Amino acid sequence: MNDNNNLSIGIILDGNRRFAKKKGLKPWMGHKFGVENVKNILEWCQDLGVKELTLYSFSIDNFKRSEKEIKFLFVLFKQYIKQLKNDKRLSEKGIRINYLGRLNMFPKDIQKEMHEVMEKTKKNNKFRVNFAMAYSGRAEITDALKKIIQKIKNKKIIENDVDEKLINDNLYLSSSPDILIRPGGEKRISDFLIWQNSYTELFFTDKLWPEFTKEDLIKIINEFKQRERRYGK
Repeated sequence: MNDNNNLSIGIILDGNRRFAKKKGLKPWMGHKFGVENVKNILEWCQDLGVKELTLYSFSIDNFKRSEKEIKFLFVLFKQYIKQLKNDKRLSEKGIRINYLGRLNMFPKDIQKEMHEVMEKTKKNNKFRVNFAMAYSGRAEITDALKKIIQKIKNKKIIENDVDEKLINDNLYLSSSPDILIRPGGEKRISDFLIWQNSYTELFFTDKLWPEFTKEDLIKIINEFKQRERRYGK
């Protein structure tokens, strides 16, 4: 599937807790299964020649969950980020890792690991993986506008410079996904990439995220190729 070389995909990682309940486990244990499938999706996208993958991993609203679940998640995040940092295949396969969002909401040790992974992989350019962490689409646009206002105050730009391109360039993510996938049965985008998704093709599946397979991904990509993208025309 080398014709996927310009394909960008976004995924809302939904359904971990419900998956755990199906297995008779504590709800937060489902996040372990979710992390394992994140490892899988990175491999599948590389195999299929996808150029960029953006994963809605942890929202700002997720900080409202129970203290026990948050602690469990932070341990998982730190473990996985360390694994990425020490994975030699990132450089061998040209994988660049980015973390998008209000990262300062995380503990200092997790922030440190995130920045080290981003620094280590910043020159890689074959496959980009963006983890949306402490993320909100509304917060992203708000932060972009604050940056622009500050630039106007500092006289780096003038008001007439403000256009869609300038706003886009000041977002956490300046690219837009071709495909947005939401497992878990919900049919909404939940404040994910609300600027970037203007012309994104949406796909919803009842499968929970830990149940999502490579075959499901291939099926969605094939269906995407059959759609006619009009861009308002």
